[in-house]
Amino acid sequence: MRGLLLLGFISYLRLSMKLNIPLLFGILSVLTSCNGQIKTPGVHPINGIATPATGDTVSELGHNIMTLFEDTKGNHWFGSWESGLYKFDGVSLVHFTTRDGLPHNRVEEIQEDKSGNIYINTSKGLCRFTDNHFATIATTSILEDNWQLNPNDIWFRDLEHHASVYRFDGTNLHRLQLPGMPLGDEYIRKNPHHANPYSIYCIYKDSHQNMWFGTALLGACRYNGKTFDWITETDVTELHNGPANGVRSIAEDANGHFWFNTEYLYIIDANVDKASSTTLYKREKSIGSLDGKTEGEIKEYLSIVKDKENNLWIATYSDGIWKVDGENIEHFPITVDGKSVTAFCVYQDKHGVIWVGSHENGAFKLEGNSFRQF
Repeated sequence: MRGLLLLGFISYLRLSMKLNIPLLFGILSVLTSCNGQIKTPGVHPINGIATPATGDTVSELGHNIMTLFEDTKGNHWFGSWESGLYKFDGVSLVHFTTRDGLPHNRVEEIQEDKSGNIYINTSKGLCRFTDNHFATIATTSILEDNWQLNPNDIWFRDLEHHASVYRFDGTNLHRLQLPGMPLGDEYIRKNPHHANPYSIYCIYKDSHQNMWFGTALLGACRYNGKTFDWITETDVTELHNGPANGVRSIAEDANGHFWFNTEYLYIIDANVDKASSTTLYKREKSIGSLDGKTEGEIKEYLSIVKDKENNLWIATYSDGIWKVDGENIEHFPITVDGKSVTAFCVYQDKHGVIWVGSHENGAFKLEGNSFRQF
């Protein structure tokens, strides 16, 4: 095939010189004849061919929805733990899987860039959805020391290697590793066969454009463009031998305090603009269980989001959603057939509507004072 293309190109070149056909047009025609497009650096069609992603029109979502997103066109996207990606345009619900070009059917992150391209992070790589096509994004640089803070960069978790993150600058996908710290390095030395304590569970950009990374065991790390600062208070780190909830979600409230969803809720003042302070942060309080009990049963806080009115919405694994307005705490149980739904993530769309993704019952939407199954 390559030989035929080369012979054809040479013949075309000779003919162009005789007939005075513009050489640039001929070259572009040959380069784009294979797949009908000029490739963008770092972006590659699945299996070398960018075929349209038609998907299947379905009547309902899959059971396990672990991420939700609304794009600038008003489309709602739902990522599943095992059944791929769903897009709802207000009328139709379309289901995409690996047959349409997804690298894998486990979708954990969905984001959008300033040009309206949708990025889907799966357990087998990152891809971009543009003009009804999925295209994989290959890693340009691996574990390089190219940490930067640029306003248009998009950050993703590295779902294949866990202890690193991706920074995509629009052209290149940089794989970056958090710098080591004594607590983490000592843990690895003592527990060489345990899971990596630096594994990234969440990424968050604060109001000052600093990037925060929630880890499996070592609390949270903040990158301000120059330095890395660790939050390693006891309630945030989980350096024990059993299963750990880790820092699953981070949110900044109206007072500039940071909330960490770990086994318990934990709040700090990170002193972002207090250059005279001798410490990075101070502990404000640990809420513990939102039910008010001294030894409450609520432990696994998985997701948190701040709404347009500065209320915080907190998803728990087995006890519904909790709303915190700074003074009051309101509980929103979610049930199906009388059984409590195991929630995974909470999200506010661009219209201010609160959504919840669950482990076994799809997605829920807040209507009035209760969540209804979507």
